[in-house]
Amino acid sequence: MLLSAESTEVVEATAGVVAEHAVEITSRFYPAMFKAHPELLNIFNEADQALGEQPQALAASVVAYAVQLIDPDAPSFEPVMQRIAQKHVSLGITATQYTIVGRYLLRAVGEVLGEAVTPQVAAAWDEVYWLFALQLAAEEAKVYAQQGIDPENPWRDFRIVERRDEVTIDGEPEVVTFVLAPVDGQPVPQHRAGQYITVNAALPNGTTQPRQYTLSAGPRPDSQQITVRRVRASDDAPAGVVSHHLIDSCPVGSTLQVSVPCGDVMLDDSDSPLVLVSAGVGITPMAAILDDLAQRRPNRPVILAHADRSAASHAMYEAVTASASRLEKALSHLWYEEAADESRSAEQGLMDLSSLEIPGDAQVFMCGPLPFMRQARRTLLDKGVAPEAIRYEVFGPDLWAQNPDSAAA
Repeated sequence: MLLSAESTEVVEATAGVVAEHAVEITSRFYPAMFKAHPELLNIFNEADQALGEQPQALAASVVAYAVQLIDPDAPSFEPVMQRIAQKHVSLGITATQYTIVGRYLLRAVGEVLGEAVTPQVAAAWDEVYWLFALQLAAEEAKVYAQQGIDPENPWRDFRIVERRDEVTIDGEPEVVTFVLAPVDGQPVPQHRAGQYITVNAALPNGTTQPRQYTLSAGPRPDSQQITVRRVRASDDAPAGVVSHHLIDSCPVGSTLQVSVPCGDVMLDDSDSPLVLVSAGVGITPMAAILDDLAQRRPNRPVILAHADRSAASHAMYEAVTASASRLEKALSHLWYEEAADESRSAEQGLMDLSSLEIPGDAQVFMCGPLPFMRQARRTLLDKGVAPEAIRYEVFGPDLWAQNPDSAAA
């Protein structure tokens, strides 16, 4: 889609100012929208709002989209668009909600920039937003149609048929695996290793909150599996309401509302070597990939590199080890920040990929905290891995997708 000539000129002149104030604009927009439409609180992650990550992600997305409209040399926005669309489909976002978002977002632009927002400026940024919204809505409509989903009713009931404590602290479960089966007994939607589902958790206070969890095992004919880490409160972040609810209040037999599998970071069927880089609970997509490979393509070369706080906090170690043992060409490297477990071949300290031999044609999957993935990506690029060969999944709003090649990446 193309921006009109009149709007292009205005956006070129004002993009810098809007970018400078973008987070302030989106931070003002969300409270105003939620006050007028409290029903939307059931769609947006309240923790991401509290941390400020959702406003940052929206600000970065809109600015990046505007830049690629006016700069033919700007990076393609298509990968970011597809990633956002997948997230939105998993949450049941509908096209009509873009009207509400647009109204309050553009109002916030006027409030923050004041007299600088002339009618011409307002019209130009209105055009940018609606081009953005229409492209997203079209992409999401395509995904809904492909998946056979009614966006007005995106949820399906699944029952917890098994739960396993992966990590415990002082006898309390810290990471738990849930095996889910459809209540209606109909077939489970097939997924590709690396994808996620959204759990729409019904909380004790009568509200619902959606959270996305990677499917932590390969495709199964009658069940799906997620692995949930308890998100504890810290100085700058609240405790994870949904993770605590699932771990503390959802025994075997509980029913959960679940979306179809979504996500754009998926295992392909090529024979090229794989490098799986993870930290902490970022092991979950790697566990699914290894499980899938062990069943379908056990001869594919794999290098698994994982970092964790300690052996005791390393979730899914047994499952990952079992899957890797079924592969013909698998190498595993571990790093523990605390003293290494003598029963495991692990190095003490932070992950360092610089000493590993990485095949030149390797495909890389990464999952973990953003600073961890940025450092790992720098090292891999220095070792000659092509940027386009590095895929990543981030838990929460994607604050990296808009410009992973920046100096801060």
